[in-house]
Amino acid sequence: MAEDSTTATDDVSLENRGGIFAPLLAWFERRVKPFPEEPPTRPPDKLLPFLWHYARTVWPWLMLMSALTVVVSVLEVMLFAFLGNLIDWLGTREPAEVFSEDASMLVWMGVVILIALPLAVFLQSTVLHQTVLGNFVMTIRWKAHRWMLGQSYGFYQDEFAGRVATRVMQSSLAARDVIMKVLDVLVYVGVYFVGSLVLVASFSVWMALPFIVWLIAYTVMLRYFMPQLKALSRKQANARSVMTGRVVDSYTNIMTVKLFAHAGHEAGYARDSMDGFLRTVYPQMRLVTLLQSSLSFINGMLLFTVAAAGLWLWSRGMVTVGAIAVGVGLVLRLQGIAHWIMWELSGLFESVGVVYDGMAMLSRARAVQDVEQAAELAVPSGAIRFDSVSFDYGRLPRGIATANSEDERGTSDERPAVISELSLTIRGGEKIGLVGRSGAGKTTLTNLILRLYDVESGQITVDEQNVAEVSQESLRRHVGVVTQDSSLLHRSVFENIAYGRRGASEEDVIAAARRASAWDFIQSLEDADGRKGLEAHVGERGVKLSGGQRQRISIARMFLKDAPILVLDEATSALDSEVEAVIQENLDALMHGKTVIAIAHRLSTIAAMDRLIVMDAGAIVEEGTHAELSAGNGLYAELWARQSGGFLESAKPGLAAG
Repeated sequence: MAEDSTTATDDVSLENRGGIFAPLLAWFERRVKPFPEEPPTRPPDKLLPFLWHYARTVWPWLMLMSALTVVVSVLEVMLFAFLGNLIDWLGTREPAEVFSEDASMLVWMGVVILIALPLAVFLQSTVLHQTVLGNFVMTIRWKAHRWMLGQSYGFYQDEFAGRVATRVMQSSLAARDVIMKVLDVLVYVGVYFVGSLVLVASFSVWMALPFIVWLIAYTVMLRYFMPQLKALSRKQANARSVMTGRVVDSYTNIMTVKLFAHAGHEAGYARDSMDGFLRTVYPQMRLVTLLQSSLSFINGMLLFTVAAAGLWLWSRGMVTVGAIAVGVGLVLRLQGIAHWIMWELSGLFESVGVVYDGMAMLSRARAVQDVEQAAELAVPSGAIRFDSVSFDYGRLPRGIATANSEDERGTSDERPAVISELSLTIRGGEKIGLVGRSGAGKTTLTNLILRLYDVESGQITVDEQNVAEVSQESLRRHVGVVTQDSSLLHRSVFENIAYGRRGASEEDVIAAARRASAWDFIQSLEDADGRKGLEAHVGERGVKLSGGQRQRISIARMFLKDAPILVLDEATSALDSEVEAVIQENLDALMHGKTVIAIAHRLSTIAAMDRLIVMDAGAIVEEGTHAELSAGNGLYAELWARQSGGFLESAKPGLAAG
């Protein structure tokens, strides 16, 4: 409770930042919703449509920000015009004449300097920093994250988690920066330059001519250097993603690294990617050096020619001293802006490169999608039916059910599909055990029920509803799963167990933990921050717990979910015999009246199931009770006979994981 009180105090302190302006600033902060509620849609895979996809909800404020930038730029150019007039007055008039004849101009410029410009800067900065910068990037992250959460399980098997996270985080910043640099920085510079050119031309076209020549030289220089910087930035963004992904992969699998004493190997693995990243930095810095040197030269030429032209024109009485002061002042200001815009453009193209790199991932279509207006699954009995289902992780063309037949895929001695023309009916409330060697397709079969992948031919129904035509969320709400790999979230024990049912109370969580024989060890937990019991955090993927403890937390979560269909994939494999016996009694109670699919290499744990389904090479080869199958001469009898200590011997290595 003390921690909650401290947090609340900190929140109040943060809310009060800004003094008397805090309410006004807070009003601007609320103009854009950082977390829009509408379902995420696939971003386009072209740059401008991709940027508009995220900017369309913010565009009125972006336009207001850009308009205020124009106002600030024009007012700043007006100050130089006032400076020229002031210098001329000081050189040609008596003090009394200035205050009598030009009083209205002095008052007007006082209003601009003291009121108009500060007010415009305040409004522009408020819209920029309060309304746009924080909310806009968070909107992009929110939409991108929600879209990526809907990607298929297969997508995440092919990608580094760190690489995905990096692209979501960096691409959102880069997309915002591209839009902001164009609408804020480039608009400011463009208006400022045009205003300066018009002002100087009002004195003399000859003084404006060097500005035009400089602009042409500056444009040619940028057209030469920027495409090269853009290409390098894209390569650099990809190299940065690879580098980050490799580093995160090492940290995520730190136990494996240590167990195999491969810290040196991992350092070398990361160094290769770091070296690859560095090889994109060196040529980029060479171009920057040449660009900066070229810019310094043309800036010097501009200053020299404007000053020389001004002196020549002044010597002939064609311009005043004030005009020369304005021209030279604008050149000096423009030199600073030119260096600034160079870095901004370099950053712009780097951001564009990052956006292109992230766009390739963030705009990828989802492999498994709900059909339009997908129905909610209803499970009155839990009957499951496989109707001529074939699946081969994308290697099996649609319409070709198996690789065993001689067709355009090749001859019959090729590797069989993971699942080939499989048909199976599981009655509502029936408890079946899936048996087979590693790679037989058992886990793949359960993954297809959950629609982690789409079948490549055939269909799967639950209570006569095609799983491909119901929403994925409603399908998975009705299926409870405990797998051999009991991976937990890096959150508290309470949050991990309560993940099984939204809104679960502490009493519900404790009851589930007791049923999973987890409550005793939970009470003794304490993390590095002093949080105890249910509030203790379990570490990334649950690394602070033993394998058996993780599995009991996972089983408690499944108890809390209480789904009508249960999938147990080696659910008790990480438990010792004593704990397993205790949990098994509760599992038996939980399974009552439910449809159960259990996978176990330890055949004794599923021998009492209503029916055993024996799989081999993606097909069903036997089915029956334990007594029937063990008395026969088939694969199950062979596997039962080969068990030593209750475990199934490995066979036929090299097949796809089942």
